[in-house]
Formats: sequence, C-alpha cells, structure tokens
Amino acid sequence: MMDMARHILIVDDDALMRRSVSLHLEQNGYRAGTAATAEDALALARRDRPDLILLDIGLPGMDGLQAIRHFQRDMDDVPVIFVTARRRELDTILGLEMGADDYITKPFNLDILLAHVKAILRRAERGATGQPPPDALIVGDLHIDPAAHEVTIDGRPIALTAKEFAVLHTLALDAGKVVSTEDILSRVWGAEFMGEPQVVYVNIRWLREKIETDPNQPRRIINVRGVGYKLIPNTPPG
Repeated sequence: MMDMARHILIVDDDALMRRSVSLHLEQNGYRAGTAATAEDALALARRDRPDLILLDIGLPGMDGLQAIRHFQRDMDDVPVIFVTARRRELDTILGLEMGADDYITKPFNLDILLAHVKAILRRAERGATGQPPPDALIVGDLHIDPAAHEVTIDGRPIALTAKEFAVLHTLALDAGKVVSTEDILSRVWGAEFMGEPQVVYVNIRWLREKIETDPNQPRRIINVRGVGYKLIPNTPPG
C-alpha cells in the first residue's frame, strides 16, 4: 500500500540525478521526495518527515555538511546517507562526527544505492524494536557500555561516532581474537557492503586517533596483515 511506503528524501542539485534516483526508488516500493537545495529539503522534511535522507554534500548555498546539523536538530533519529562526487571528502564524512549513517560516491549503480538504503532502513528498524542491550564490555582499561552508548578509558569518556562505536564494539565482542575485515563490514555495515573495505580502514584509523596513546604505534587495535584487526587489553602507564 502506498501509504505504508517508506519515505526517502533525495537532496541533490542535479535534476537528472534526482529524477533517476526517485524513479528507481518508487519502482522498488518507496515514496520519494526531492529537493535541489538544503534549504528546500529542510522545509519539505518539516512538512513530511522522511524515513531516510539521501544528502549530497556539494549543494549550492548551504552544503550537505552544514545541512546535516539542521536535520539532526529537527529530527535526530532520521538516518542520513551522504552522497559525494569527490573521493577526497571521504575522510571528512567518515572521520568527523557528522552523524551520517553511511555514504556513497558518484557515479553509483542504482541497485547499489538501493542496497545501501535497504541496509540502513533495516538497521533503523532493529534499533526501534526496544530489544534489551547487551551487557557492558571491559577490555583492560577500556569500558564499553552499549546501553548508554558510552566508551571510557580509565574512567575518561571518549566521544565516538556511531560507526566508530559499532566497530569498537564488534572488536570487543571478540577481544584478543582476530576479526576479519570482511566480518567487520558484514556486522557493522551489512553484507551489502562487502567489497568496500575502505570504510573499515578509515574508521579504524579514526578510532586509533581517539583511543590510542600513539595512533602511529597502536597497542590496542592491532592489524594482522592480510586478515583483519584484534582488540587487546591495554593499560598504559600513568
């Protein structure tokens, strides 16, 4: 039924992109809204709350990085997928605490985009089920509390993005064991993202910036070349 269709808001200044993406989403059972600017998108979202936002970074006027702050203020539980045409922006998207749930780079295959959309919506649905969170995990002086979504090192709070937290939690569940890059991808981003290991590499790098004493010589998150990563107990002196 149309009134039950999930609402996707597409924000892109490329008219052809808006038309092709909205048509593909509608053909697959979604309800698509479009806007050419962030300002128009914000006005539309306030009138008709979306279930997910596809947000281009390179918008005229207010860009996507600025717009996501407004979306977070007005509707902080609506997932956002950043869209970018410039690979050099990926570190900004993945590393800074922008609050986006995912990203995709132009040009992209419409079926790949659809897989991203489905994965994020499934994750959002799982988060709304009200299932009880798992117990807190302790790895050396590192304390991970999924219920509060908090991480501390020796009692000191560490601010992590949602994806950084998910990667760290995945490693902590198998602390002391090697977790393959593919397994991290599957457990954090979903099987649809297999073949995109760069998202793991970037999030590991930014995690190390936040939890390692010396990110260039990591002692907590260890790379096992050709296999994956291992989280080990670590209690730095002092």
